[in-house]
Amino acid sequence: MPYSNDLRQRVMQFVETGGCKKEAVKIFGVCLKTIWNWIKRKKEGNLAPKVRVTPSRKIDRQLLLEFIDSHPDAYLREIADHFGVTIQAIFYACKRHKISLKKRLSFTKKEMRIKELNFKKK
Repeated sequence: MPYSNDLRQRVMQFVETGGCKKEAVKIFGVCLKTIWNWIKRKKEGNLAPKVRVTPSRKIDRQLLLEFIDSHPDAYLREIADHFGVTIQAIFYACKRHKISLKKRLSFTKKEMRIKELNFKKK
């Protein structure tokens, strides 16, 4: 979270009126390197915090959901091949969108026999 413009202006005003940078660190609770960066940015003409740009996602959420709905048994590897990304990218995209890709295990022959025997006993 960036420092507010008000704090930046107060620190710069304190330093410009003759206050020591080390005193500003103690008074305002900011790092000395931060004050030096603000002085440099003020000389460039802009003291406001930099705008952070969030990276674009390679995998569109809607397309991912549609693919998973149409291919519920697809493995991460198959989904990654379809979208042209890595398996890890698919894993984290599913995690980010709270999509679970757990497979349902089919019954083994032993479990089927046990169920048949239990059914016949009744």
